[in-house]
Amino acid sequence: MSVESSSTAGIVPAATGRRAENPVAAKDMGISPQASVSPPFADPAALGLGAFAMTTFVLSVINAGLIPKDVEPVVLGLALFYGGLAQFAAGIWEFANRNVFGATAFCSYGAFWLSFWFLSQFSAAGLPAADAGKAVGLYLLAWAIFTAYMTVSAWRVSTGVFAVFVFLTLTFIALFLGAFAGATGMTVLGGWLGIVTALIAWYCSLAVVANATYKRTVLPVGRR
Repeated sequence: MSVESSSTAGIVPAATGRRAENPVAAKDMGISPQASVSPPFADPAALGLGAFAMTTFVLSVINAGLIPKDVEPVVLGLALFYGGLAQFAAGIWEFANRNVFGATAFCSYGAFWLSFWFLSQFSAAGLPAADAGKAVGLYLLAWAIFTAYMTVSAWRVSTGVFAVFVFLTLTFIALFLGAFAGATGMTVLGGWLGIVTALIAWYCSLAVVANATYKRTVLPVGRR
């Protein structure tokens, strides 16, 4: 997941060795010339972050117990089309922009939401009732591990991106413990952590849009 673009907002970690086409303009905007380049596509980070944030927010509100669990199917459409397909597409565009971090993050979490949709629609009903919680817990643990090691690289992107990954790691850990141990309180905690994660990701998405639109830093994200 990225917060800043490879151009005006800068999702690419610093010191990539890439040259800016216009170092003077990059300097004027407070962006490292090494991280500034004219990509072949418009920055997909705002789309990827927005898709991730909205889908995470809706599911997390349910996990936090703010609305009844029975309405959880409302998130499936978001998981398939926005959090899943739209975010995965943002990752493909990041590959074209030669942004390894953004491509890996967006494609992975897009695939996460697609897998969540498939699990909810097709796989969950076939799980043995006695072990369903452990199976879902294992699924969430695997995503916690992936998110934790992506957090290491997120530190080099920006403070905003790093915060998203820290809270997302904590969210997955709490949800893993809640599912595996059948601890409702941990699931609720995971819901609240997910809400915080979504709000930070939304801010980062807004920053990409605003900074690119106004062609200056309107909303800072703590670029490193």
